[in-house]
Formats: sequence, C-alpha cells, structure tokens
Amino acid sequence: MSEHINSPPPSLEALIHGFMHDRFQTKTEKLAPDDPVYLKLQQQFEPQTWLADAAHRVSQLQVVTHSLKAIHPDAKGTNLYVEPGQLKRNELVGSHCLPADFDGDVVGNAAALDVYKFLKLQWEGRSLLERALEGDQALIEALSDDRAEAQSWVQAFANIVEPKGTPSSHARGKQLYWLVGDEPGDNANYHLLAPLYATALAHPFHARVSEARFGEHAKTGRKARRDNAAFEGGYADYLNLAVQKFGGTKPQNISQLNSERGGQNYLLASLPPHWQSRDVYPPMRDALQTFGRRQEVRRTLDDLKRFLESDPAANRHTRDRRDDLTAMLVDELMLFIFDIHSVPAGWTTDERCQLAAEEQYWLDPRRAELDAEFAEARRQSDWHDKISARAAQWLNRTLNRDSPLNLGDVEHEHWKGRFDSVLKSFRRQLDDLQDTLRDDDEDEGAAA
Repeated sequence: MSEHINSPPPSLEALIHGFMHDRFQTKTEKLAPDDPVYLKLQQQFEPQTWLADAAHRVSQLQVVTHSLKAIHPDAKGTNLYVEPGQLKRNELVGSHCLPADFDGDVVGNAAALDVYKFLKLQWEGRSLLERALEGDQALIEALSDDRAEAQSWVQAFANIVEPKGTPSSHARGKQLYWLVGDEPGDNANYHLLAPLYATALAHPFHARVSEARFGEHAKTGRKARRDNAAFEGGYADYLNLAVQKFGGTKPQNISQLNSERGGQNYLLASLPPHWQSRDVYPPMRDALQTFGRRQEVRRTLDDLKRFLESDPAANRHTRDRRDDLTAMLVDELMLFIFDIHSVPAGWTTDERCQLAAEEQYWLDPRRAELDAEFAEARRQSDWHDKISARAAQWLNRTLNRDSPLNLGDVEHEHWKGRFDSVLKSFRRQLDDLQDTLRDDDEDEGAAA
C-alpha cells in the first residue's frame, strides 16, 4: 500500500492535478463539506480555475539569480535572472560555477509563492518551470484542452524569469562609477554600475559552510582532533567568518531563499596577512588570563557571549551552537598548551614564576625529567581536575563581566565537564609518553 502511495504520478496531468488536490486538502482539513468556505475553496481549486488564477498571479513574482532587495530591503529597481552557462567563465568563484540544476531565488509577493512551488514540480527530471521556458508541448497538452489558453498560461509562467518593467536602479540601491578608459578626469571614461546580490550563488555557499560548521561529519572530525584519535577523511574550518542578516525579523521580504536561510548570509574574511611572532613567552602569574588574551580566544569568547546574551530558545540548535563555540575554546586551549610546552623544560623554576602548583604540573611537564621531587608531586596530584575547575571558573567570570548573564554553578559544571574530558585524556597520553621515555632510559642504563 505504501509503495502505491509513494509511486510517481502516471502522467504530467496527474502530477499537476495532484498538486492542487493536496493543497485543497490541506486548506480544508478542518472544514465540513457543507461549510461555505469549503465550497468556495472547492471552486478555487478546480484545475482550470486555479491554473488561470496562477497564470495571472505569477506576474507578482520573479525568479532571479541576482537580486536588489538584499542590497536594501526598500530598493525597487531591477532584479536579474541569468543562466550560469551564459556567463563568462574564469578562474574566480562566481555564479558561472553553479550547476545546471541550481536553485533560482524568488522575489515579489510572498502570498503568490504557491505558484512558484507549482512551477518547481518535477516530471521526468525536469521542473515545470524548465518546461515552460522551453515551450514544452507535453506541458501545454497537460494544462488545458484549449491549446491557445494553455500556450498563454505557459508563456505567463515562463515570464517569471523576466525583469519587471524597464531596467532601472533605485535611490536605495548601490551605484558606483567604474573607470574603463585611461582618463580619470573625463566622465566619458566611466561606466555606472549598479551591483546586485548573487543570491543563487549565496544559497549553496551558505549550505556548504553551515555543513562545515555544524554538520555531524565536521563535529566528529573536531572531536577526533581533540581526542587525538584517528579520523577518516577531513573537515574544513572557515576562519574569521562573519554573518550578515538580511530582512531582520521578516527575511521573507527579501527573497524566498533568504527566508529559508533565516536571513543569514555568510561573509568570508578579506583580511591582510596577520604575522605573529614565533617567540613564545610562558605565563608567570595567571595562565588562564594569559590564554584569554590570545586573539582567537577573545574572538570566540565574544561570539559565545553575544550568543548567550541574545537569550536563544532552549532547543537543539542552541545547544549545538553553544557546544560548537565551547569546542572552539577547547581547541584553542590545546594550541595554547602545545605552545607553552615548546618552552625549554624547567621554566617554572624561575623566581618570577608565581603559578599555582597545578598550573606548573600542567604547563611544564618536562620539568619532571630534571626534578624527581617535582615529578613525584606531579604524579600524585589531580592537577587536571583542578585545571578544569579553574578553566570553568575563568570562563564564567569572563562571560559575566559587564553582562546581565549571571552564570552560576550549573554553567560552571557544564564548562568543567567540557574541559575535563579533554584534559583528562591529555594527561593520560602525556603520562604514558613520560613512562615510556623513563622505561627506555632505564633499559639503556641496564644495557650499559
């Protein structure tokens, strides 16, 4: 029975009628058959009536690849639909990179979006919109027995990709003069450009970056990295990523795809190289305070603080976002540890060093090779647990500073758990390595 329900419609006409039937059922599921509203909807969804109305309402929409409202929501100039294959190809990433089956965006009256959903219906690997653009005979025959009527509807549907009115810019759109000649002082040597937003390109890019940031594969890869475990394949990180919001609380006013993204649009960093000194200076007073001054740590802390202060809903997306940002902090902590471990062993014996004992055990482990008393004290200490508690306390204090968050014991325990799971594994690996080196030294001594 389920196979029959899920099987494709037997004909293009059945597909079209099935779409209207499903929408009618959705709108009338809570209405009685004798309800006047039910009867009115029944007339509206009679196939020829609905198709005629759709062919009229489609003029309120435009399928685009490049939109103006993303530049400014009140801009009312021209949007464009350009097939990627028509664009000049070059080595830069652009809309010409889109595949043949790319998703176009839709701008216009949101109340008419059901017409676009209709045009996105697929039959034998091609959408109704593709068939309308080609003047497909099978579509014409499926729409109406009146061929002239059906042809007029197909033409109306095909016009959804055409600009509305005379091509124009708008006072709220961007404009710039581009020098095309050799005389900057001559106005005739400039072209006036009106940039549009490459919305059809932005959508798959957003999907790819989101998968790299929040996908299960990427999360598994980052966890393997933190645990120093093997991982099949790789994962990508996009550093210094910015998020630009279009449309505020009403992203649908910008476009259909923008609404699907919740208004989010990613911006890659365009920054000059940032040179960092190779010199590593160990902390002498407060290790976590030194850690907190690192640039990437500050940036991640700011992101986490802003996110928590936005009072996000208590759902899975919020937990994933919070845990991803915490994992980024843990990654940065491991990089900090590796940097400090590169300092020559025994640096904590410097009279200027005021670190607590557990911080010395944590950041100067090779001092144990030089100092037997230090080695024994380190072996007996639960330094990793104390460092986890210190890190959680530091994170709570940092997030609470100049903020209404007021994080307390519950958050402290959560942060501590995240730090502890990594530091415990790190200590175990570090102790195993030191035991192996000590055994090798003893074997060499016995052989001599």
